[in-house]
Amino acid sequence: MKGTYLGEFQEVVLLSVLILGEEAYGVRIQEEIQHEMKRVISRGALHTALTRLVEKGFLTSKMGEATRERGGRRKRLYLVTNLGKDTLREVRLLRQQLWQKVPGWALNITI
Repeated sequence: MKGTYLGEFQEVVLLSVLILGEEAYGVRIQEEIQHEMKRVISRGALHTALTRLVEKGFLTSKMGEATRERGGRRKRLYLVTNLGKDTLREVRLLRQQLWQKVPGWALNITI
């Protein structure tokens, strides 16, 4: 997975963009992450992650239409690329393989 490394937060951002679909813009992504992870994230941290994900080719972005409720301003909308989806699949497979190798006694759980 060289070149496709994802940190935990970047993975969560990508998954949130997938969940939100056509509504994946900054504030909604931030709300989704905060709701699901029960932790507050700064807008700056989110935008840094979004920028890096675009630079890596995992996301694309485009400007949406101006809306009245935003005072005529446009939203930057994000979309997960095929490379981003492939990378998420790889990360998921790797995590599943690792979890399957953990002996049940290691966490005092039954697998």
